[in-house]
Amino acid sequence: MANTSSNPSISLSQDALLVAELIALLEREQTHLVRADVDAIEAILEEKSLLLQRLNIAAKVRYQQLQTNGFPSNESGMSSWVEQQGKKEITTAWVDFQKSLAHAKELNRLNGILISKHFNRNQELLNHLQGNNDASSVYGPDGQSKPKGPSRSGLIV
Repeated sequence: MANTSSNPSISLSQDALLVAELIALLEREQTHLVRADVDAIEAILEEKSLLLQRLNIAAKVRYQQLQTNGFPSNESGMSSWVEQQGKKEITTAWVDFQKSLAHAKELNRLNGILISKHFNRNQELLNHLQGNNDASSVYGPDGQSKPKGPSRSGLIV
């Protein structure tokens, strides 16, 4: 049975601060991705990794506190704990936290798309430099258009 007393040790404040920091970092990363600033992107990778580790630790602490108070150690348990508290400020903090997490996930998804586009462009450039031209390209190495279908070589009318 869940502990019915309000437990101030379960808090979203640290988690919320970390997620806000992550959002700011993802927005910075996105700016650097748009500008194709590789040096800045590389510098952000380590910072992002450390921040995600801190977020993971904060979530584990929150889950342990939930379990100690008789709730499942997951998001559903957190929702149950929030509901049981019956305090508007706690409910608002939880809803805001979930919205912030969703925003961070969306930023990360968009950054992934930008990274994928950069990777594809770089792969195309590498292929071109290595002479591995795509067979579907419109122009040949001499700058002349390539025929799209099979050619009938040797037959001139």
